Amino acid sequence: MAKRKILVVDDEKHIVRLVQVNLERAGYEIQAAYDGIEALEMVEKDKPDMIVLDVMMPRKDGFETLKELQANPDTKDIPVIMLTAKAQDADIFKGWASGVSSYLTKPFNPRELLTFVDRIFQSLEEGPGAGGDESETVWEV
Repeated sequence: MAKRKILVVDDEKHIVRLVQVNLERAGYEIQAAYDGIEALEMVEKDKPDMIVLDVMMPRKDGFETLKELQANPDTKDIPVIMLTAKAQDADIFKGWASGVSSYLTKPFNPRELLTFVDRIFQSLEEGPGAGGDESETVWEV
């Protein structure tokens, strides 16, 4: 199987690098963008298998970027993990209500991010209803 491609979108270069190093060590191919506009351009050129998306960025924030991705039939099914410093309950609920696959707040544990990435890809491979009772999966924020 080919390596899964993950687009990491964050205006903080050190965060992109931290995510990149950890996910590459786990066998994923990483691309980077530093704002929502650049991310949308990259997705159009080379559709990733997943997007790790910050919220607060210049030019186009993560929620606006997510809305555009979900409005496009070609990109609406790409899993998105929000990775952001926006940790207020209202922000977290907005993320979940927007349809993200997971919502992690900064500071974050890279192992936790990797666990979410692996689980999301595993659930996509298994498909709905596979692997037993779906009620066993509990996602906490």
